[in-house]
Parts: sequence; C-alpha cells; structure tokens
Amino acid sequence: MKKIIIYSILITSFALSVFAQKAATYRSITVVTQPNAIVWIDDVKRGITDANGKLSIKPVASGVRKLRLRANGFKEISQTLTAAQTGEVKIPLVKTTDEAELAFQKAEAETDKEKAVELYEKAIKLRPKYAEAFVGMARVLSSLEDAEGALKAIANARKLRPVYAEASAVEGRIYKNDDQEAKAIASFKRAIKEGKTFQPEAHTGLALLYKEKAERYKSNGDFDLEIETYQLAADEMKLAISQLSGSEPTFYEILGSIFEKMNKFKEAIAVYEEFIKLFPASNDVPTYRSYIVQAKKQAEQ
Repeated sequence: MKKIIIYSILITSFALSVFAQKAATYRSITVVTQPNAIVWIDDVKRGITDANGKLSIKPVASGVRKLRLRANGFKEISQTLTAAQTGEVKIPLVKTTDEAELAFQKAEAETDKEKAVELYEKAIKLRPKYAEAFVGMARVLSSLEDAEGALKAIANARKLRPVYAEASAVEGRIYKNDDQEAKAIASFKRAIKEGKTFQPEAHTGLALLYKEKAERYKSNGDFDLEIETYQLAADEMKLAISQLSGSEPTFYEILGSIFEKMNKFKEAIAVYEEFIKLFPASNDVPTYRSYIVQAKKQAEQ
C-alpha cells in the first residue's frame, strides 16, 4: 500500500507540472489549400478547410510534426511541418485520376455505411494492396457490429503492412466493443509499440477501458483495485491529450472526472483550468468553471 501512496504522490506532482507547462509548448497555424480538405497533424484529424481553403488550427504542439491533407478529387499529400513554422502554411494539391484513390475518398465521405463498405471493396479490387482501405472498411464493419468481418479486414491490412499502428488501434477498439478486454488491451499496447509510443487512439482506448474497469471494481467493493485502475486510466488519458495537442476538449472533462473519483481534486482543478486557458472562447467554459467550484468545495470537505 505504501508503494501505491508514493506512486500517487509522484503522479500528482507530474500532473500539476505537465498542465502548468503545456500552454508554452503550443503554437497556431493556418493551413491554406483546397476548400473542404481534411487536415491531419501526426495522423490526428484536426478539421476541414472552409470555402476559401483555410483552416486555423490551435493548439499545435511545438517541434517537427507530420502534416497530411486529402480533398475529394485530389491526390493525398503528406509533408513535414517544421518546428519553426507558424502562421499560414500553403499546400497546393494536385488532381488525381487514380480510380482506387477516388473510390477510397468516396468511401471515407459516405454516410451510408453499407455503401461505404461497397466503395472500400471497389478500392481494394482496383488496388489489392490498399492497406488504408482495409482499415477504413474495418472501422465501418465494426460500427455495423460485424466484428468478424472487421477483424478479417484488419488481418488483411496487417498482411500488407505488418507494422501498422492504426490497424492495431482499430483492432483494439473492435475487441473492446466485443467485450474481449484482454485482447483489446493487447492490441492497444501493440499499437502504442508500433507507433513508438505515439498512438493517441490507442491511449484513448486504454483510458476508457481502464475507466470502465475501475467503475466495475467500485461496484464490487474492490476499492484498492478501483484506485489503481483509475490511475491507469488517468495516465493513458494524459498521454492521449498530450499527443492530440489538446485538440479534444471532451478529454479534459473525462480526465478531470477520473481525478475527482480518486479524490484528487487539485489535479482535477488543474485539468479544468488548463481547458479554460486553451479554449477561452469555448461555450463550455462556464461548465468548466462550475466544475472548478464544485471540486474546490469537495477538496475543502
């Protein structure tokens, strides 16, 4: 039990220092390209450009990052975002006539899931080694509750690309949705390893899985295991937030609530305050201020 207490103290110090320093590590950029282009940074979707082909992104983590863009009818492009780049980043796109790529783009944009599967199948027929299409199809099949088909698609993607972090993360989500907890954890951890520790989707999956597991321990009266597992959830969610460059506001609410369940109100308050600093114009700011007031009251008690 002493080890758990010491570990908890170390985590408390770490959490406060990380959230106190995060704002200084961020910057803003505006991507200028084709209208309605999807923009990813480090394979994390950050938004879609407007009618003028612009998308302002804030916050963006400092350092060298990978920038990826895709617009319907244009060839997908990836390039390096240097550590010094801020402000406008202009990226011209080139039209594509590749039928497989066009089918894949239509599948990604299709809201009818059955039609999306057909389009992914078309893309794969045109380009049998289209690993990304297999992963896209796996996501859709999983949402259709076809776990067997989704896992088969992931297996095909992995045959083409044995080390494929995104495929492993999606596999983890499939297993989690299918209540195969041990396999889900193994797949998420594999994704993190394949991504050389950078895999926010896998960290998020683990965080939510551990959170649900901690809630079960609580309902069963296993309070020591509850706290230990909530700590695992908090650790994974902090990594996800960091790797997503703070681009998922709802994750701050989840992390703060986890800390509150552990009676770590100072840490929860630090998380809520960080949200307000990073997203001052958000409509959720009043809600987060109320969270701070409630957490302070609980801390006093």
